[in-house]
Amino acid sequence: MSNGLNISLKSYDSIFQSEEQRNTEEIKPVPISELKPFTEQPFKVKLDEDMDALVESIKQCGVLTPVIARPHKDGGYEILSGHRRVKACELAGITDIPVVIKNLDDDTATILLVDSNLQREHILPSEKAFAYQMKLEAMKRKAGRPEKNYSQIGNNFNEATSSEEFSKEVGESKNQIFRYIRLTNLIDPILDMVDNNQIAMNAAVEISYLGSKEQAAVMQSIEKEETSPSIAQARKMRKFHQDGNLSNAVIDSIMMEQKPETVKITLGEDKLKKYFPKSYSKAKMEEIILKLLDKWRRQRENEMER
Repeated sequence: MSNGLNISLKSYDSIFQSEEQRNTEEIKPVPISELKPFTEQPFKVKLDEDMDALVESIKQCGVLTPVIARPHKDGGYEILSGHRRVKACELAGITDIPVVIKNLDDDTATILLVDSNLQREHILPSEKAFAYQMKLEAMKRKAGRPEKNYSQIGNNFNEATSSEEFSKEVGESKNQIFRYIRLTNLIDPILDMVDNNQIAMNAAVEISYLGSKEQAAVMQSIEKEETSPSIAQARKMRKFHQDGNLSNAVIDSIMMEQKPETVKITLGEDKLKKYFPKSYSKAKMEEIILKLLDKWRRQRENEMER
């Protein structure tokens, strides 16, 4: 079995931005037991098929890209990039992993954490929401600007702001960034529905303006009616909330309103199989189709906002 210390020099070099950094930063094998997750780490480490593939890759080839960490105030090291690799090594029975040790302040560490994880192929809306919030707050502190309240339509300043800089970095409009950040105000059950594509993001953003007790009542109504609120229904609830008239009875009444008939499309296996490897199960094909549709939807939303 590989000891997990097969380090690619190309991957190592790509971590650093200058020769000076290469000479002042240290890379060394570190016991997994000394590595601790980043505080309020927003990215989930799932035990799914992708993790299985990563475990197998590490067993065969070792860890090709070192983990990035910084010294932890209580001893050991705090992971900034590589939470999934650390878990995969643990599952593969590897005890030591190559780590680049960086001495970074909290805000720089937060920005590095978010930037490195936003490169992942699959990111849940909840992960993006908390990551965007963390990075934007860190950028504002580093820029020395006072905190501003987030708004659905963004903030407008005459000078280039942290949010505008962030927008250019991630390739999403300012408005869309603030919509994602609004999701951090949702209670967990509703946020889980967003992650599972059971409620549209725009409807979830409207619900995020409700109080936690009102959101809990919405969740109860969702379960009772076995349906999720449309954007029109969510906006209506927000309006009642703003007027101080949103009661449980009003929520139930809105949720019972008839929605327009949905279009049902059925694609036979014979039409789908030509796009997928023969080994793919029906569930795997459905997962990929939903992810592609979600990506297409986000692209359309971004185009509409520009």
